[in-house]
Amino acid sequence: MRASCLAAVLILLDIFLVSFTASASKMGLVHETTASEAAPITQRDATHLQAVEDHPPPEHEKTHAQSGHVNLGEVLPIWSCIPFIGMLLSIALFPLLLPEFWHHHFGKVSAFWAVCMGLPFVIAFKGVALHEILHIILADYVPFIILLWSLFTVSGGILLRGSLRGTPVVNTVILAIGTLLASWMGTTGAAMLLIRPFLRANKHRKNRTFMVVFFIFLVANVGGSLTPLGDPPLFLGFLHGVSFFWTLKIFPQMLLVSVLLLMAYFIMDTYFYRREGLSAKTLDEKKEPLRLEGYHNFLFLLGIIGCVLFSGIVDWGEISTLGIHRAVQDWVRDGLLILMGVLSMMTTSIRVREDNDFSWVPIIEVAYLFMGIFITMIPCLSILKAGS
Repeated sequence: MRASCLAAVLILLDIFLVSFTASASKMGLVHETTASEAAPITQRDATHLQAVEDHPPPEHEKTHAQSGHVNLGEVLPIWSCIPFIGMLLSIALFPLLLPEFWHHHFGKVSAFWAVCMGLPFVIAFKGVALHEILHIILADYVPFIILLWSLFTVSGGILLRGSLRGTPVVNTVILAIGTLLASWMGTTGAAMLLIRPFLRANKHRKNRTFMVVFFIFLVANVGGSLTPLGDPPLFLGFLHGVSFFWTLKIFPQMLLVSVLLLMAYFIMDTYFYRREGLSAKTLDEKKEPLRLEGYHNFLFLLGIIGCVLFSGIVDWGEISTLGIHRAVQDWVRDGLLILMGVLSMMTTSIRVREDNDFSWVPIIEVAYLFMGIFITMIPCLSILKAGS
């Protein structure tokens, strides 16, 4: 079995290597053809070229052509996106079809697709490919994971105790609150805060599957659509210059979708609640007052929001790390986000995190999977940029 898997990996690597090498050769041919067909240089052109030589642009302002880089999107074939598609399909299908395998080997699956794209890519395009991989890791992946880690860590220190009676009204209110919180503490943070109280409130209910589905729709998806803190793709847009508040423009659409989903949930929950006829039992249950523990972590959440806003407002110049230019304020933001998470761990009781079933496993899984996603989507992004 292992020999078969290894053979399949080697075959895929060989296919991508040959294909990328062919693309690299084509790229060289294109540049040679372009150079040979260029028009003769006039006196005016010569004067302009001399001026450029006398006053060269700063290194970070050079175009790809000036810096020796090439437009990969013009030479990469569309099927170079296959590893990215394979990565997404693996995330979608393996947990359903092979849950045990996925639980133990998700990191290897991510590494497999990353290597299938990355290794032949670097061999064929050498320095250009290495630059693209380093750029997407340092400029996109690192700040992305740091933000998720800080939100995950801080939110994991907030615990809602007490008993709720899972009536249709109470459940709908919980979903509405989670939807509102998701854009400001992240979909992961809002889900961590509310999913356990939500499930405890409905532990006596027979039909609960639809509740979790609507929770995912509202708290873990729709609710995070208003700010870069709520949804990972929005934060990537923020990293590339999109205003922090730009997505607030879609508030009417988000509100409409949320209201429709909440109405649909309320109707379904009311139907099943009456059908089960458990209201008398829930009324007799001993009630425990609601209380928040670790609520000081909301200060750290405000700190995270402030850090992200700060990085989009100030301009402290750029620094180069391994040849990748990043704004100074972005590095400062990342450092402050780490500080928020560390302070949360230092000031929050271990008991609170234990009672919250806090574990590093989810964020580790996210880190592994998104490393594969970011690397494999390099050809897709390059092709899209070339098309624009």
